Amino acid sequence: MEKGLLEKTGKSLKHWVKVVKDSGLEKHGEMIKMLKTDHGFTHGFANFVAHSARQSAAIHFEGDDLIASQYSGAKEALKPIYDRILAEVKTFGDDVEIAPKKSSVSLRRKKQFALVQPTTKTRVDLGLKLKGKEPAGRLGTSGPFGSMCTHRVQLTDASQVDAEVLGWLKEAYEAAG
Repeated sequence: MEKGLLEKTGKSLKHWVKVVKDSGLEKHGEMIKMLKTDHGFTHGFANFVAHSARQSAAIHFEGDDLIASQYSGAKEALKPIYDRILAEVKTFGDDVEIAPKKSSVSLRRKKQFALVQPTTKTRVDLGLKLKGKEPAGRLGTSGPFGSMCTHRVQLTDASQVDAEVLGWLKEAYEAAG
């Protein structure tokens, strides 16, 4: 990632970390926005530089490595569910931040609106923030997500990421703006 940053911008990671630190910005999302707006960064490079500037734990792992780890071994068959969710979310707008963690991926706008987690060998849980919406049918309570999300949809196949699920996801995205 660092080599690609140098090739793309002509400047080192050290240079860009200094730019971010000199900006006085403290929030990850603000750093990303500044790098994308003021310097024409892609989201991936902006996220990498922001993590580097904040010296967060995520810098030690590239996002793709974290995602590959989540969907390895017995959970490999679940990756198409994640891929379908991400493909759709990316169509919502260019302000979506994809933040991989060790066991899940947070989807944020100004704040988190969804969480994607391969919970078992056969199921991905999609956590959503939908305040004021009653759980019904496939839209269940937050379960193990606690206060991180208000609802959860359990998915066992990419075909279940249908119009209903995408509607809830879009609703959560819009509420986070």
